[in-house]
This record gives sequence, C-alpha cells and structure tokens, in this order.
Amino acid sequence: MAAVTYDHVVKRYTADVTVVKDLNVDIKDKEFMVLVGPSGCGKSTALRMLAGLESITEGQIRIGDRVVNNVAAKDRDIAMVFQSYALYPHMSVYDNMAFPLQMQHMKKEEMDKRVRNASKILGLDPFLKRKPRALSGGQRQRVALGRAIVRSPKVFLLDEPLSNLDAKLRGQTRIELQKLHRELETTFIYVTHDQVEAMTMGDRIAIMNAGILQQVGTPGDVYDHPANLFVAGFIGTPTMNFVPVTTSDSTAKASGFEAKLPKSVPAGKGTLGFRPEALTDRPSADGSNLQMKVDVVERLGSDQYLYGQVGSDQVTARVDPRMKVAPGDTAQLGLDTRSIHLFDAESEAAFF
Repeated sequence: MAAVTYDHVVKRYTADVTVVKDLNVDIKDKEFMVLVGPSGCGKSTALRMLAGLESITEGQIRIGDRVVNNVAAKDRDIAMVFQSYALYPHMSVYDNMAFPLQMQHMKKEEMDKRVRNASKILGLDPFLKRKPRALSGGQRQRVALGRAIVRSPKVFLLDEPLSNLDAKLRGQTRIELQKLHRELETTFIYVTHDQVEAMTMGDRIAIMNAGILQQVGTPGDVYDHPANLFVAGFIGTPTMNFVPVTTSDSTAKASGFEAKLPKSVPAGKGTLGFRPEALTDRPSADGSNLQMKVDVVERLGSDQYLYGQVGSDQVTARVDPRMKVAPGDTAQLGLDTRSIHLFDAESEAAFF
C-alpha cells in the first residue's frame, strides 16, 4: 500500500487556462480521502493526473517514495473506477472482472482465485455469468469495483462512481464502499461534487474551488471550522446562513438583530455565518435573539425547517419539530453564539 503526495502540482492547458493551481496534498497510506468541489473545480483533473491519464504541467506526484510524473498509467499500480462503469457489454461479469488480469498474463488458477474472492466480497456470485445489460445500475457499479479489486492495487481512484445511481442506491453503496475500504486496507481517493458523500465517507476531505485547494481536514473540522466563506457555504445542508454585519468590539450588528461575538474583532464590515441548527425556539442567554417572518415551513418528521426574513436578510432555521409555526407567523428565535462564524468582508477568510 502507499501514501500519495501532490507537490505543487499545476495543470495548464493554455497560457490562459489553468485548471489546477499549485495543489499540495499529502494523502496517508490506507486513508479514504475525498476530493470535493463544484463542477469544473479541477478535482477530476487532479485524479486523472494521478492515474496517468493527464500530463502534469508543473510539480510532482508521488506514490509512496516514487515520482510518477513520467510513469505510464499501466505501471503506476493504481486502479480507477469511472462514473460510466466502462464495462465490456459482450463479456460476462466474470470475464469483465478477469480482463485486467488476462492482460497481465496471470496464471488461470490465480486469476480465478482473485475474481472469486472479489465476487464474494461484493456479493456478485449469483451474477458471474450475466452480461452487463442484465444487471441493475448498482450491480454494474459493483462489477466495476470488482475489476479494480482483483488487481490488488496500491491506490484505488474513484471518479464520481455513484452519480448514475438513484438516491436510495447511492446511500446503500456509500455504506458498501466504506466497508470495502476497511476490508481491503488500501488507500482510496474519491472524487465527488456531492458534499453529503464527502462528509459521510471521507477520513479527510480536500475541498477545491476554481482549481485552488481551499481546505483539508476531517469532516468535523471543515464543518465546525471552515477556513473561508466558500467552504462554509459549500459544506452543510441546508447551507449556512450568511448575513452582512458591522462589527464593533465583540458585537455584530445585522439589519434585523445584534449578536454577541465569542471574541473581540476590529471594527468594520464582515459576514456573519451561522448554521440553521444554531437557531432555536429558546431565547439566547446572551440576548442574541431575532424575529423571523416565516415564509415557508418544511416538516421532515425528525426535523422542521423555517425559511423566512430577518430584517432584510433571508435566513433558514432548523427547529424542534414540535414547535407550532405556520407561514406568515413571526417566530421568536435565539441564536447560539458558540456556533457562529465571522468572515472578513474582503478576503472572505474566517476570523473564527
């Protein structure tokens, strides 16, 4: 197995088009690392450079202690699972999984052992004689994973592998992938634009935007301590509330309320961030209270979301589902200031 290092990696197509800008990430041996960000942020390009499917303009990529910039893709000891499955339609499940081993001229006995072991891990034994067209989307994805497993690579690369599955199957396959990672004890690098996948699957998350790495950390780190406004808005569902404020010492004043800050900051303008769960139907002990004119109420059984106006700002609150509230009501809410964030108005970096 192996660690992976991106060392000042750049991918430039033309003088005016740079899709990955000075990427520096150390991925630990046996870690499940997720590269996440919006479409076009450079995450898939970063993965394809590691796989040898894209050239590297500047910097180095290392697998273990080996620099692989000029190593052919087939010699990097990695296996990649694509969004499109990329199965051979005329081959059975068994033959699809065995194909990469046939290309290595592996002995038939060893090849059969590896295919059947992967099939057992993935629950594919009943389908080994079927063609891909006779499988469901989830089963096809497992075959694609099996084709990677049989190679026993140092690193697994997964490029949005769940995008073609329905919501229920995505949830089930997320769990299967985490179990698979623990069983194989191999380095996984997973690319997705879905922050829910990132938060639920990754040991750590690397968040990218416009080709630039924004933050690397555990799911808890990036959720509780976002480095900047982009990370704060990208991670979390529903998204964090952002309200323009004027700060003075340890107070932030918005158009419809004032909030006590956990520490003093320079006087000026900024953006106050707080997640929907930071608002409750109980008054705040420090007087950081607000009135919401409720526009929409969403009841989801265990949760209740309120969407409405606080002063001139649109705000979302997650409140007790037993709270009695209807559209048009004015809800009295308290803000838990232990969970707030303040961002610089110009740089968008987090003060806290």
